[in-house]
Amino acid sequence: MAFPASAGYGNLPSGNFTPVIYSQKVLKFLRRTSVVEDITNTDYAGEIANFGDTVNIILEPTVSITPYVRGSVLVPTDLADNQIQMIVDRGNAFAFKVDDIEVRQSHINWETLASSAAAYAIKDAFDQDVLSVMAAGAAAANQYGTTAAPIDVGFGSGEIDPVNVLARLSRLLDDQNVPSENRFVVARPAFFEELAQSASKVMDMSVMKFGETSPLRNGMVAEYPIHGFKLYKSNNVPAPGGSATHQVIAGHMSSTATAAQIAKTEVIRDQNSFADVVRGLHVYGRRVLRPEALARAVLLID
Repeated sequence: MAFPASAGYGNLPSGNFTPVIYSQKVLKFLRRTSVVEDITNTDYAGEIANFGDTVNIILEPTVSITPYVRGSVLVPTDLADNQIQMIVDRGNAFAFKVDDIEVRQSHINWETLASSAAAYAIKDAFDQDVLSVMAAGAAAANQYGTTAAPIDVGFGSGEIDPVNVLARLSRLLDDQNVPSENRFVVARPAFFEELAQSASKVMDMSVMKFGETSPLRNGMVAEYPIHGFKLYKSNNVPAPGGSATHQVIAGHMSSTATAAQIAKTEVIRDQNSFADVVRGLHVYGRRVLRPEALARAVLLID
């Protein structure tokens, strides 16, 4: 677009002296942080990658305990060799084409730029899928609130302080003898907004005792646990029942296993044009191994 001129001004009337500049700085879309790799068990990833698409996981046997007095006859417990399977049955892929002319004449490296965007989208889709499986996989005994009757969270009359939601989820896991270390909570930003309100000081920097040096990474909200939970924020937590209804997923890292078998990107020549085709593939498995080590709260947040 030419710079405007006053009425009757005729010098260089077409405006072609003004070049069109294309910025080499690309405006990237906002990206969610990935949390699944931090909160799931990836111990089986190597076995799947090296040996096949299925891992048989042997469950710890149950041993019976009986009272004993002198002379009692002990009957040995038969050990069960039960197992569950984690199968690589999920996959996501992408492909795009970059023409040779576009490569030569463009001011942007579209191959690198689009590959970065695709890698993010692959990880984002992975997070959405795994968090949905985890939310649905929590044991029935570990449910706090339902979609039909969510827990009203806030600081008004009859509302539940969000820190008390964490206390309840912690107690539900305690009831199942879930280890206290490596516990996590992941929720949408609305829950952490409530948690940071003035009536709940647990998110205050002075209370958390690390001043202005809080290391936020992979969606982690605070460095120190609250009620034994590491806190993670993610917009990929499924929201049941509408925008005002939120889920909080709590659990232990051993509750869910994830494993990627294929994660690769390759460049091939297009057979029908002078262009490169860039394509990528992510093949993975996910399985809730211990439903009793997952808890879920369904909340109403205004």
